[in-house]
Amino acid sequence: MLKNRKMMLKRSLIIVLCILCFCSFTKPETWGKTGHRSTAQIANDYLKNRTKRKIKKLLDGKSLALVSTYADEIKSDPSMKEYSKWHYINIPEGKRYVEVKDEMGPNLISALQNCVKKLKDDSTPKTKKRFYLKMLVHLVGDLHQPLHLGHEKNRGGNDIELEWFGEETNLHRVWDSNMIDSYQMSYTELAINQKDISRRERKKMQEGDFVAWMKQTQKLTKKVYNSAEDGDRLYYDYMEEWFPTVHLQLQKGGVRLAKVLNSVF
Repeated sequence: MLKNRKMMLKRSLIIVLCILCFCSFTKPETWGKTGHRSTAQIANDYLKNRTKRKIKKLLDGKSLALVSTYADEIKSDPSMKEYSKWHYINIPEGKRYVEVKDEMGPNLISALQNCVKKLKDDSTPKTKKRFYLKMLVHLVGDLHQPLHLGHEKNRGGNDIELEWFGEETNLHRVWDSNMIDSYQMSYTELAINQKDISRRERKKMQEGDFVAWMKQTQKLTKKVYNSAEDGDRLYYDYMEEWFPTVHLQLQKGGVRLAKVLNSVF
């Protein structure tokens, strides 16, 4: 009897440990799955038919929304560690990207530029082009998440500890996924319910390049840092004030991703 109880206790402890380990490896990152898929779905709506055909062939029929989370999914693979710095960029305050790019090493902007270069190169093998397309779709989304352009000293807001409706979180995660998850819309619903824009407004939104779009997001980054302090408890008022901005950033990311993909293909 005692032996059976010990065995049952041991099994229970193993199950609990497995659950805890699973939870620790499934924390949402970088717009979360819903945010990235929404951006990809929005982009798909603005693609030219020729672009759609080429992408469908390259991805073996898979959708942009499906592959948009690939760059996060490979993070646990040690052989992919070199790509971990592709998701963000920390530019020292008072400096411009052009002034520090040569000393920064791999970063979000250089990664985006590299992806486009590889995709346009006819000598790039199909398997590699597929890889760079998956990365590009994800990283354009990251470019529009303001805390992926945050300060190195607080790891893009990860070290600013907060409460979100009573649950422990941090500023980075609030913008990655907490607000999106709390809104309780699927990625297709978020994409469908984007703000209506005219053709002229879309063209205006697509003006510039990766660096220009980064500068726009950086202006928002400053506002986000001022929106909450370490230890704050965030509730409906924060959601009401800032979720429209999140939704707009998803839309900008999708519209601009479409421009890049139409240019590449």
